[in-house]
Amino acid sequence: MDLEKQPQQPAAPAQPVGIRASDADRDRIADILREAMAEGRLTADEHAERVDAVYRAKTVGELEPLVQDLPAPGGAARTAAHGVHGHESPRGPADNLVAIFSSSTRKGRWRVGSRTNAFALFGSVEVDLTEALFGQRLTVINATSVFGSVEVKVPENISLRGSGTGIFGNFEVATLESADPEAPVVVVNGYSVFGSVEAKPKRGKFIADLQDRLRKYLG
Repeated sequence: MDLEKQPQQPAAPAQPVGIRASDADRDRIADILREAMAEGRLTADEHAERVDAVYRAKTVGELEPLVQDLPAPGGAARTAAHGVHGHESPRGPADNLVAIFSSSTRKGRWRVGSRTNAFALFGSVEVDLTEALFGQRLTVINATSVFGSVEVKVPENISLRGSGTGIFGNFEVATLESADPEAPVVVVNGYSVFGSVEAKPKRGKFIADLQDRLRKYLG
């Protein structure tokens, strides 16, 4: 009887799911989720929930279930078709803006990555995209404010979406939908605790090349 039970003991096949996830593994899953949202397969809320789980995942086994009901992302040609300037979404680590009893600002002419993490603890973070260069269509900003503030400013002619929670605080995203289907999409997700997260367009700020394309498209 004991001899019959013993062959079922080996647990070797379960080992691979315990492999620690790398930044590249998380970025691969995040790219699939970004593509799925851009295609309308995921809502903003579903995307936010899964992206949050991606960056909390410790192992590869925790990542794969997040995309098991989604198709693999398209090849280079398809990605380029979705890109604002005809380039693939950038890979690599996220941009991190952290303010702890201080302030952190990113503005001016800078190339926006596919994702940015903004964290304020008794401090303030400003992410100004009004003069930024978008290298991909979808940009995700994960904003967290604890007794602080995170402010995101965008041009008036892009799409702005987001979802989050304010716990004894404020989380506000002024939703925008661009008339141009190829315009950049900025998604702001996160939460605030005794603080504020605010994302809105900056009046009078536009992406110049987007205006040119709109003129051609309309007339």
